[in-house]
Amino acid sequence: MKKCDRINVEDCGGRSTCPLTNTLDLIGDKWTLLVIRDMLFLGMKQFGDFLDSPEGISTNILTDRLKRLEEHGIVDKKSYQDNPVRYEYFLTPAGYALKPILMEIAGWGLTHIEGTKIPSEKELTEIRKRYDRNGK
Repeated sequence: MKKCDRINVEDCGGRSTCPLTNTLDLIGDKWTLLVIRDMLFLGMKQFGDFLDSPEGISTNILTDRLKRLEEHGIVDKKSYQDNPVRYEYFLTPAGYALKPILMEIAGWGLTHIEGTKIPSEKELTEIRKRYDRNGK
């Protein structure tokens, strides 16, 4: 993980100093936000967990997004297996700070896109159990 409090504007592409431009350059594609969603709300940690998501992210895209998120200090990783090396991914404080943004986007979708829904707490609990490795 990057050891700094803030991300340098040049690391975002340096197109401008606009905070919206730079934030979107970091997290503005759908796959990045879905990986963050899965970590925040569903408890996903391992590479295979993210591949299991119903949106169907490909391995090369997932690898790229996790690497970028780690480079910018939004996620950190810790090995849980040595041969072959496998990692679990965790949100940093900067990653957790995205929660209200994702909540607002979801709220907009609920209001403006007919047929959308948030899983019930019972459904979320069942999904989270699937990815909870502490009891296994």
